[in-house]
Amino acid sequence: MDILILGAGFSGAAIARRLLPESRSVAGTTRSQERRQTLVDMSLDALIYDGETISPELRAVMQRTTHLVQSIAPGKAGDPLMRPGMPDITTLMPNLRWAAYLSTVGVYGDHKGAWVTEDAPLEPVSDRSKERVEAEQAWLELGQAADIPVAVLRLSGIYGPGRNGFCNLANGTARRLVKPGQVFNRIRVEDIAGSVAFLSEKGIGGIFNVTDDEPAPPQDVVLEAARLMGVTPPPEIAFETAELSPMARTFYGENKRVSNAKLRAAGYTFLYPDYRQSLRQMWNEDCWKS
Repeated sequence: MDILILGAGFSGAAIARRLLPESRSVAGTTRSQERRQTLVDMSLDALIYDGETISPELRAVMQRTTHLVQSIAPGKAGDPLMRPGMPDITTLMPNLRWAAYLSTVGVYGDHKGAWVTEDAPLEPVSDRSKERVEAEQAWLELGQAADIPVAVLRLSGIYGPGRNGFCNLANGTARRLVKPGQVFNRIRVEDIAGSVAFLSEKGIGGIFNVTDDEPAPPQDVVLEAARLMGVTPPPEIAFETAELSPMARTFYGENKRVSNAKLRAAGYTFLYPDYRQSLRQMWNEDCWKS
C-alpha cells in the first residue's frame, strides 16, 4: 500500500503510526511547517497542503497513492477535493484502490437519547454537520462512479494519549457539566486507526459508526478519571447555568446512543470498547500524557 493521509492531525497521525509497518510508503499533509517537522520525525513523507493548492510534490505523491484517508473537514465550498475547478480525483490518483472519509456522528443530529445505526435518518443541526453530510455523499458517489470501495467512518468524541480527562484535570480545564439524560459516545484514537487498517486491508467500503460500546454522561467520565488519579473531581455545574460557546451548546443539543454493531459484524475487534477500560489502561501504563 502507498498511503496518503490528507490532514495528519490527532487521528491522522494515529492512522499513520498504525499503517507504517505494513505499507510501502505513508505520506501525510498538514498546514503548518512546525507540524510538518513532527510528521517527518514520525518517518512520514510530510507535505504542506492548505486544502486549496496542490503542490507538485503532493501531486506526485497522489499519482502513486493506492489508499487514501481524507481527514480534512469540509467548508462552505465543500470537500477540498470535490470543489468546482478541482481535477478529477481518479485523474489525480490513477492507482487508487480504496479510500476512507473521516466524518462524524454529528450527521445524525438529535435523537432524544435513542440508539442510532448507520441506517438512521440524518438530521444534522450545525452547519458543520450539514457540510459533512454533503461531503459523505460526494465521496460515496465517487466510489460508485469509479468502482472503488469508499469507507465513510462516522467518528464519535475522539480521545487518547495527550487528549483525555487526565490532561484536563491536570491542567485545570476539566468541568463536570450535568444535563439530565444527556449521553455521548466516544472513541479511542487507536481504534480509529485500527478500523482504518482493518477496512483498508479487507478492501471494505460503506458507512460505519466508529464508536465505543458505552454511551455515557460526560460527567461520569470526568469522575472516573479523577478517581483513577486520586484527585478531587471538579464540582458539578448545571448545564442551564454553564458558560458555553455556541459550538459547545450545539454539541450538547444532540443526544443519542450510537451503535457500533455493523463494524463489529464486519469483523473488527475494538481495542478499547469502553471508557473505563481505556482510562485504566492509560493511567496504569502512564501513557496518558502522550
